[in-house]
Amino acid sequence: MLNRKRKGLLLSFILFTVILIVMQPIQNSITSAAAGDGSWSSPYSVSQGISTQNNSAKTVQGYVVGQPIATNTVIASGYPNDYALALADSPSETSTAKMLYVQIPTSFRSSFGLKSNPSLIGEKIKVTGTLTAYFSHPGLKDGTAFERAGDGTTDPVPEPGGYYNAAYGKTGEALKTALHNIIDDHTEISYSNVWEALRETDEDPANPNNVILLYTGRSQGKFTNGSGVNDWNREHVWAKSHGDFGTAMGAGTDLHHLRPTDASVNSSRGNLDFDNGGTQHSEAIGNYYDSDSWEPRDAVKGDVARMLFYMAVRYEGDSGEVDLELNNQVNNGSAPYHGKMSVLLQWHKEDPVNDNERRRNEIIYSDFQHNRNPFIDHPEWASAIWE
Repeated sequence: MLNRKRKGLLLSFILFTVILIVMQPIQNSITSAAAGDGSWSSPYSVSQGISTQNNSAKTVQGYVVGQPIATNTVIASGYPNDYALALADSPSETSTAKMLYVQIPTSFRSSFGLKSNPSLIGEKIKVTGTLTAYFSHPGLKDGTAFERAGDGTTDPVPEPGGYYNAAYGKTGEALKTALHNIIDDHTEISYSNVWEALRETDEDPANPNNVILLYTGRSQGKFTNGSGVNDWNREHVWAKSHGDFGTAMGAGTDLHHLRPTDASVNSSRGNLDFDNGGTQHSEAIGNYYDSDSWEPRDAVKGDVARMLFYMAVRYEGDSGEVDLELNNQVNNGSAPYHGKMSVLLQWHKEDPVNDNERRRNEIIYSDFQHNRNPFIDHPEWASAIWE
């Protein structure tokens, strides 16, 4: 009887050992499947992010577990501001050693800051940024993309699925190049067809028979276009003499920077760079100008900045196209530069993206050029490239 029991125990031990041997490769496979490469489609785990603090731009996915306020302190209630959050691989994690501290840039705070969104606790999110210390603790800073991993909703603006995948996780010149490759080679239209396109892109939401003029804000009949005193015409926000591209298909007909404008106001703006100051224009109240610069009304300052950001990324000198760049000067003349960069970045922050810009971006993408202005979809990318 004793020998039989011993044999039974021995068989059980052998069976248990065999199960362990068989299960180990499966367990290893599961573990390695959970490890990503840091791309948007295959994000790092939090533990990977913690162990890869090398200033690389990566995407990390994890659960929101609190707000860091010091190196070893993360709070889970009473959040003082929207500046930071902590991620972990488990929603119930309490050890700060297993948390990644995430800095939240200004443009994402309204949607991902815990003071404004305390219900984010326990939610899984994806964040793209630079893996570097924050609060003297393993962290992620200078975020360029945030997403609730559960519902796939991006902030601040949804865009076609996968459109910007190649740009996520990049900053500086690498981001600029990636965005150029995404928006390059759009469908071009002729200069004569710009009239009809502007009647659609700049339609007055309150009056479908009118368009809204950029600098005056005036609502005016769609077909009162021309060169007369009270007509509207086609304003090149990136002055067409800055690079001497004229009205040729391409930069000269790109709807992302062409807007309906009062003809006489357009003449006054001419090819001036953008800057603060000057004398108020008698017809375009709120717009100021002097011998070398134009300041648009407050309601469209951000719009102007984002149009110029787009042009500087879209036109990089390849395929025989003009190479346009922003600089921090005025009086650029016929050189392929436009200023003033520091002021444009300021306007971009002070006048955030609005519904009219989003609507316009969608129409240009869907109906005409089939490319988008990335700085409307992702305002944070302006500072990621130029600051």
